[in-house]
Amino acid sequence: MSRIGKKPVTLPKGVKVTVNGAEAVVEGAKGKLCCPVPKGISLDVQADSIVLARANDEAQTRAFHGLTRALLQNAVTGVSEGWKKELDVIGVGYKASLEGSKLKLELGYSHPIFYDAPQGITLAVEKNTHITVTGHDRQLVGQVAADIRKFRKPEPYKGKGVQYTGEVIRRKAGKTGK
Repeated sequence: MSRIGKKPVTLPKGVKVTVNGAEAVVEGAKGKLCCPVPKGISLDVQADSIVLARANDEAQTRAFHGLTRALLQNAVTGVSEGWKKELDVIGVGYKASLEGSKLKLELGYSHPIFYDAPQGITLAVEKNTHITVTGHDRQLVGQVAADIRKFRKPEPYKGKGVQYTGEVIRRKAGKTGK
């Protein structure tokens, strides 16, 4: 049996889960998320937890068992606490700022880059070099952070660019002069 799938998902106070056919709707203080439930997986929603069970022991059903439990746990955590990713802008003259709801990035190009965050995502900038992406959907928070990082990935010689906070960039040695 799946070690992840057999663990129950605990529901904190204020989180409500309803099952509508092939999807589970998780509602909480921070928002509402829909989580797909594949064939062969059944949900038993109790007062303070959700228990998942599978119909058979086929490889695909076993894989979906753990996956569905992980997606439900991420949805419950998202609507109760939220998710956060942090990025650092590193480089001389590189900076970030908010203009209204748009993120303005100056990353060494001849023009500034404007990024409009999707609905449900909140952007914050501290000290012109630290960007915080927050929201209740884990997948969307990670995708927005990856999109911002993609504008100027950190390069291996000086490490300039947009990187995740705490990310280790493998540095290369430059040319050796004679």
